[in-house]
Amino acid sequence: MSNISSIISSIQSIMRKDNGVDGDAQRIGQLGWMLFLKILDAREQTMELMQDNYMSAIPVELQRKNRAEDDEGIT
Repeated sequence: MSNISSIISSIQSIMRKDNGVDGDAQRIGQLGWMLFLKILDAREQTMELMQDNYMSAIPVELQRKNRAEDDEGIT
């Protein structure tokens, strides 16, 4: 559990440097969404492996795995 705590603390430290985020209440909401989208992406990748004809409800261009990529890989 302490590993998760250190990861979240690290993320919060990074988010505190962002000029577009003011206050812990806003950071908590954004962190919640980031975790939700990461979990959803992992679940969809699992479903793609388990079901031959799985189709995501999210359009391809809006899926996290396609939006979070850069030249060095997923951020």
